[in-house]
Amino acid sequence: MNRVLIAATLGLAGLVGAALWMAQPSSTSQLALPGAALAQGAGDVDTSIVEEMSLGDPDAPVTVIEYASFTCPHCRHFHETVFSDLKADYIDTGKVHFIYREVYFDRFGLWAGMLARCGGKDRYFGFADALYRGQKDWTEGGDPAGIAANLRKLGRTAGLTEDQVEACLSDQKMAEALVASFEKNTKADGIDSTPSFIIDGTKYSNMNYDEFRKVLDAELDG
Repeated sequence: MNRVLIAATLGLAGLVGAALWMAQPSSTSQLALPGAALAQGAGDVDTSIVEEMSLGDPDAPVTVIEYASFTCPHCRHFHETVFSDLKADYIDTGKVHFIYREVYFDRFGLWAGMLARCGGKDRYFGFADALYRGQKDWTEGGDPAGIAANLRKLGRTAGLTEDQVEACLSDQKMAEALVASFEKNTKADGIDSTPSFIIDGTKYSNMNYDEFRKVLDAELDG
């Protein structure tokens, strides 16, 4: 079963508070989150700083929007078994414009999303691939301090400096904007599980490659 979206139980303030905890030095043993008053309401947040992460020709005949979480095992499986063929056969050939939108079930997914954006749009999908390939390792144990350290290490391994990693993970304004954007987009598209896909305006749940190909070919032939 796909992971069910329970954004209402998370709340903007809780996730952003968690992001601010992430910004503390990695040696800290303090697990308490900062006060919720640090976060604004979603409607008050400027989301214009959140860059849409996409691949392929924006003028391609079909647009695919994936909603996924870096902590979702089903999303990892999709990226391990379907995405490379989708990219080679449809995105790289100009048939599909692919947009990836992050879903945050927990603080860890938000931290991973903030890290993935550290290298800018050109390196985003490389970071995303590393996060999915290493998901079992960096999420192991579920301990916030351990996961924070694992993500920092992943960032350094990917070529970021310590200062770059800390700057990205301590960016409160970006954390608020990411969560507000997530809440707005998932509500608008009726997303209730991951991975989910909006293909030319129609919502689909998780699919294998053959199922995905049939949907895309029908859109292209329509």
